[in-house]
Amino acid sequence: QVQLVESGGGLVQAGGSLRLSCTASGLTFSNYSMGWFRQAPGKEREFVGAINWRAGGTYYANSVKGRFTISRDNAKNTVYLQMNSLNAEDTAAYYCAATGTGWQLSRSSIYNYWGQGTQVTVSS
Repeated sequence: QVQLVESGGGLVQAGGSLRLSCTASGLTFSNYSMGWFRQAPGKEREFVGAINWRAGGTYYANSVKGRFTISRDNAKNTVYLQMNSLNAEDTAAYYCAATGTGWQLSRSSIYNYWGQGTQVTVSS
């Protein structure tokens, strides 16, 4: 079965950096676009960014643009989320997701598979 496993979350001070990883199994990773979403307590899940399966194009929410970078290593079946200049508003559980499509990657409904999430806490 398909599994997505996130790692790399933790506690970091404001202004710091973290790199999240998401390793996939049970699917042909290179055929899937990968997205990152986050959900803070009491808030709805929101799109963070995504990387297209075809050309590796990346897309970001305005709130993280210029601070977060998504990359992928198809040989390792892994997608990364490099987060810099973190602030308290970035505190959330972060989830990776996989979809077989390359369109409308900000919509959570198009994703077929989800990881269990990893917590990121930014102290101010």
